[in-house]
Amino acid sequence: MRQLIFFCCCLTVVTTFAQQPLYKQLQTKLIEANNGDTIRLPEGTFSMPGSLSMEGKNDIVILGAGMDKTILSFKDQVTGAEGMKISNGRHIKLVDFTVQDAKGDCIKVQQVNGLVFKNIKAEWTGKPSSKNGGYALYPVQCQNVLIDGCWAIGASDAGIYVGQSKNIIVRNSKAYHNVAGIEIENSSYADVYDNEAWENTGGILVFDLPDLPVKLGTQSRVFRNNIHDNNHINFAPKGNIVAKVPLGTGMLLLASQQSEVFENNIINNRTSGISVVSYFMSENPIKDSLYEPYPHDAYIHDNTLTRKKQRATGRGRIGQMYRFKLKFGKDVPHIMYDGITDEKNNTQVICLYNNHEETFANIDAGNGFKNKSRDIKPYQCKGKSYEPVKLEWE
Repeated sequence: MRQLIFFCCCLTVVTTFAQQPLYKQLQTKLIEANNGDTIRLPEGTFSMPGSLSMEGKNDIVILGAGMDKTILSFKDQVTGAEGMKISNGRHIKLVDFTVQDAKGDCIKVQQVNGLVFKNIKAEWTGKPSSKNGGYALYPVQCQNVLIDGCWAIGASDAGIYVGQSKNIIVRNSKAYHNVAGIEIENSSYADVYDNEAWENTGGILVFDLPDLPVKLGTQSRVFRNNIHDNNHINFAPKGNIVAKVPLGTGMLLLASQQSEVFENNIINNRTSGISVVSYFMSENPIKDSLYEPYPHDAYIHDNTLTRKKQRATGRGRIGQMYRFKLKFGKDVPHIMYDGITDEKNNTQVICLYNNHEETFANIDAGNGFKNKSRDIKPYQCKGKSYEPVKLEWE
């Protein structure tokens, strides 16, 4: 097993494209590339009329002239869903270019072992809209994923999303004007650190959801992030799970297992700094008999949490809950727990330790909010810390 920082393979072929017609040349090269090739993109803005796809390749680098120098625009896309789709490969590296305005997801990567996004921007250039694609950067069912120095803007679901994957690092990246800035879903061994998420509906989400091939995620570490001012109106299409995320959410741990959240600045998120909730809060039925809907082992420590004295959102079901059931007024707690527990599991759900300006509420959602409490003492403890993620080749 070799540790992955950036895979540095021997590059046997370098291909440079003339500006016209770039789309046909690029798609041809993606189809015909030999393992070990570098596909070099020129400087400029290029219209892409259809999706770009690559399948079954190994040790490929797709290299632009710079994040803001090489721009692949899918604004006039007429065929395909994604801007770029890569599947069934090993050791794929995308570096120094931008993908804009895809009809669906900007860049989707599926079933790749060893994936690097370095200095990639994926964005929709207009105002945030439910008509935008769901995901900007979208690795799913992958292993050994590094997302470093990237930007994600305007996604109607999640800007930077990693789903059903294993061994993940998301660092030094920025996400704004998305519904969810950064989302880790049904994934194991994820480090999310040194990122900035702002002006999203929710800053950083760690979810475990039912009805997916990978049933359980575990051990996500979210640390040293700047998660601030995530107060954008939710513009997700109706029916999406993230459509239920209330504006003003800093972090949301939904049915997550073994999450460690530490040393983050969580500032001016109107509705909640950190929420730890079960899947029952979604009010969606659970038909997956193998699904675990309860969170447990959330260790939240050494974070800085500050917010303005203002009311939580009044929009949607969560807004109604705050207004008519919780009645916090302008004294909204920084950390909220739904209080819905698994009677068959005695594992500690939350440990809170050494958070700056830490305020808390157990809202007792399972009992109609009858016994909501702001007593933090039962949750003050030291939880388990986890080892840093190591990205490796098999």
